[in-house]
Amino acid sequence: MTRPVSALAAVIAAAGLLAAWELAARLAGIDGFPPASQALAQIPQILTDGEALLNITASVQRMVVGLVLGVVAAVPIGLTMGRSRHVAAFFNPLLMVIYPVPKAALMPIIMLWLGVGDASKILVIFLGVTLPVIYHSYQGSRAVEQKMLWSAAAMGMGGLSRLVRIVLPAALPEILVGCRTGLVLALITMVTSEMIARQAGLGNILFNALDMAQYDTVYAMIVIVGVLGFVLDAGFERLRARLVAWAAPSHAIIAGTT
Repeated sequence: MTRPVSALAAVIAAAGLLAAWELAARLAGIDGFPPASQALAQIPQILTDGEALLNITASVQRMVVGLVLGVVAAVPIGLTMGRSRHVAAFFNPLLMVIYPVPKAALMPIIMLWLGVGDASKILVIFLGVTLPVIYHSYQGSRAVEQKMLWSAAAMGMGGLSRLVRIVLPAALPEILVGCRTGLVLALITMVTSEMIARQAGLGNILFNALDMAQYDTVYAMIVIVGVLGFVLDAGFERLRARLVAWAAPSHAIIAGTT
């Protein structure tokens, strides 16, 4: 019963937002603020255009690569930090320095190192993903009961084996919350990086339309990015619920710096 109610609430909220957008745009009468009906009419044209689809595919590929690399690197670091004071003492100052810095602000420097191709964008996405995943992996690792680890050690299980066979499964619900946050941040940093290094991608389409004063296309692209983020987040939450069905539902607020 909860899912139909939630879906209905989402539909009503979306319809209300579109109605408010339509009314506000028609009352304002500003060229740079087209009505919702005009912007939404551009979406089928964008999604049936071959070049636009190539740009969207390129963006999703970058996002997936950056996300996967970020998760693969961040989970072991976070788990080890949670079980070792020495590792935590090494990484904590680095994370405290890097976390507040908007990742888009690093893009010009990264472009000097790696150019304006995929590598620089993937690195920015990687940096945006790793921090929340490290944090949640750390919290999940810290929450593991010490008695379980003592029992495993008494049975002759080594440190690495305890980390993989006990800490990782116990921390998995919290890790997946971090991955969910990282997924949204990957989308945000992907679009932001493409706006700065404009070659191909969703950000490139958006800014090209802005340069040519095609404001309906600009708003259509914003809607496409929003829907893409919603679909990815909802799909990942369903996957998370199946993987860790024994855990409490995730109600994490998605937040972070880009």
